[in-house]
Amino acid sequence: MSDDIQEIAERIAAARRLTVLTGAGVSAASGVPTFRGAGGLWRSFRPEDLATPLAFMRNPQLVWEWYDWRRGLIARCQPNAAHEQISRWSERDGFTLITQNVDGLHERAGTRNAIRYHGSIWRLQCTRECGAAEWEDLRPAIVPLPPTCTSCGALARPAVVWFGESIDPSIAARADAATVCDVFLSIGTSSVVYPAAGLFHAAKARGAFTVEINPQATEAADLVDATIAMAAEEALPLLASTW
Repeated sequence: MSDDIQEIAERIAAARRLTVLTGAGVSAASGVPTFRGAGGLWRSFRPEDLATPLAFMRNPQLVWEWYDWRRGLIARCQPNAAHEQISRWSERDGFTLITQNVDGLHERAGTRNAIRYHGSIWRLQCTRECGAAEWEDLRPAIVPLPPTCTSCGALARPAVVWFGESIDPSIAARADAATVCDVFLSIGTSSVVYPAAGLFHAAKARGAFTVEINPQATEAADLVDATIAMAAEEALPLLASTW
């Protein structure tokens, strides 16, 4: 493991273009429950039952209660060592972060050039698509609930990508462009949800040195160039300490 970490650290140090893809595992140490797993249930619902356009259409109050609970929980969380190291890497030229997380902890850590692949739980948008731009709402608890559009008064929704929805084409294009890199790190993500899971395939096909950092091996473990079987908040400071 020490030899692998040394090689990965040296490649990161030498990279002219470094791209980092993060998932829920990066925020787990901050107290944000992972989207899947034993802590993923809320009341008797799974996230997959609530984070859909159909669920919102059927019961927007219920969906917003879930998001309001999540916002309150996340507001009490702080960036951890993994967020902080990624933020330090972001000070380099040629760095791009692609995060699937909607919690905003990367931004709170000061990370530059971050692509919010699945949006942000702290931003809202009009369901009527009246033309109003997304807006930010940092309140841990929204009152009244559910919220309405600040322009037309229609029901508002979280500005996140739900199951069954497509990634914004401009966001997808930026993420794809970032796969042209020297080193591509996939950190704390299951590597099973597409299209994000396809990004490291694209990076590898374009010649990047690909690395998976995750406590448990994923389906991508046999395909990447190197793996570190550690939690992100442990692995990233260790990588940084070697150069």
